[in-house]
Amino acid sequence: MDGPQRRFGVVVVGVGRAGSVRIRDLRSPNASSEFLNLIGFVSRRELGSIEEVKQISLEDALSSQEVEVAFICSESSSHEDYIRQFLNAGKHVLVEYPMTLSWAAAKDLWELAERKGKVLHEEHVELLMEEFAFLKKEVVGKDLLKGSLLFTAGPLEEGRFGFPAFSGISRLTWLVSLFGELSLVSATLEERKEDQYMKMTVCLETENKSPLTWIEEKAPGLKRNRHLSFHFKSGSLENMPNVGINKNIFLKDQKIFVQKLLGQVSEKELAAEKKRILHCLWLAGEIQKHCCSKK
Repeated sequence: MDGPQRRFGVVVVGVGRAGSVRIRDLRSPNASSEFLNLIGFVSRRELGSIEEVKQISLEDALSSQEVEVAFICSESSSHEDYIRQFLNAGKHVLVEYPMTLSWAAAKDLWELAERKGKVLHEEHVELLMEEFAFLKKEVVGKDLLKGSLLFTAGPLEEGRFGFPAFSGISRLTWLVSLFGELSLVSATLEERKEDQYMKMTVCLETENKSPLTWIEEKAPGLKRNRHLSFHFKSGSLENMPNVGINKNIFLKDQKIFVQKLLGQVSEKELAAEKKRILHCLWLAGEIQKHCCSKK
């Protein structure tokens, strides 16, 4: 008989939209949650308990021997500080994207995780979406001539979620995952604060010098939507067919994290993922510099 399997004690930090989904997944019976034991959650608000999960203080979460893993689901501006504290306390970390609001901070935290021998995992549920799986198949072996990706949504508070290149890094991650590392040609930001209107236009190019335009547009009343257009030597792809509903993407991400905890992901895969994440954060930082130097 096998003994009972190893379970890692988890705290969820921040119980907004993502944190609530994480708590739900951790409490639902599924293969990866078998390896995780939800001990409590940390929040700046006094909530007491949520669905029988108790609130614990940050100090207790950091010092408890029982807590081995932190899921960081707070607003982006606080990620860096939480990641650093949990890694320094010897805990593994899963963090919702963007990991940090600067490339230098992410690089630094990655080095800390490596020194401590801990897993540092940045969630990218957008890569687990049906749409992405469809696109990945579509672009395989094709030569890109030019492309564009426009994302629209309601306003986001920059102080909490970071500059639009960081809060929108999942769109950049799509482009990099589809077309390889990119370089920045130009970037502009148009804002009308009184209307809560923001439009960031970024011109990128692939290693083969094919142009890609990425636009994030935010305003009250704008629906969350992606518009894409990719032109290849062999035809083009305009907008996304209906490819079905995304099921349990956060749970799929949790499963990948558990595989890392159990040492089931190859060094090669981990290195490639880290390289992509740092490349996207570096690009986001360059875009921010570009936009801010024009003001």
